[in-house]
Amino acid sequence: MADNTKVIESLKNVLADTYTLYLKTQYYHWNVKGPNFYSYHAMFEAQYKELADVVDVVAEEIRAAGAKSPGSFKEFLKASKVSDDHIDGKADEMIQDLVKNHEVLLSSLGDLKEAAADCGSRAEDLADARVMAHEKIIWMLNSSLA
Repeated sequence: MADNTKVIESLKNVLADTYTLYLKTQYYHWNVKGPNFYSYHAMFEAQYKELADVVDVVAEEIRAAGAKSPGSFKEFLKASKVSDDHIDGKADEMIQDLVKNHEVLLSSLGDLKEAAADCGSRAEDLADARVMAHEKIIWMLNSSLA
């Protein structure tokens, strides 16, 4: 069996990025305001709920690969490339920040895909599915901007 150490580390990074982005998206859901409040509020809610489901999938994939899943804020902040800073400004600024952070997560998923391909891990399928999901979210967010 191929060494899956890089896959496990990449999965942990994806988990940390996803959890951090989940919290940020939920924060924006709670605090968005403006003339398009309801639309943004509903869009952010759908996005953070999807991210919550993905957190569980990624954590279980780490366990299936034979490692312990991280689960503390300290561990997530250490491993995450997604900024935990929040925008307390206009909705458009929140959206731009989410786009930027989804793009960061896409980079982590690219690392996972590469590591999984190198050792024949099934995590490559997870990476592919998540790339498609995040690309769609980025498109939706960008389409919400004026």
